[in-house]
Amino acid sequence: MTTNPLPAALFESLLLKLVAVLELTQRPEGTVTPQAKQAVLHATNEFKSALNQAKELATNLPGGELLIEDQTEVIEMLTELRDRKRQQLAEFATRTLVASSTFSADYRMEIDSMASTPFHES
Repeated sequence: MTTNPLPAALFESLLLKLVAVLELTQRPEGTVTPQAKQAVLHATNEFKSALNQAKELATNLPGGELLIEDQTEVIEMLTELRDRKRQQLAEFATRTLVASSTFSADYRMEIDSMASTPFHES
């Protein structure tokens, strides 16, 4: 079973963690009390940790080392290869049908010619 290389929940949680930090820092009473400072510090650390984890996952994605131009080139090459394979399959299917109908016609002719040949007793 393959795991999702980019868990959506992690990326969705980034916004919630950022909102938590902003709400704590924008309170009317500010961050004057030790409890408020501790809450802001905790929320900020959670956001930083999740952000670092998201960055690491995004950086380690397969193909992520390629430049955009290189990725585009690979995609174009694979698309061209796919199209050629589809064309080959279509040609093969056509040849198979033609060969099958030719065999069927030859077989019918052979049966017909045998049926029209008079029976000879020895």
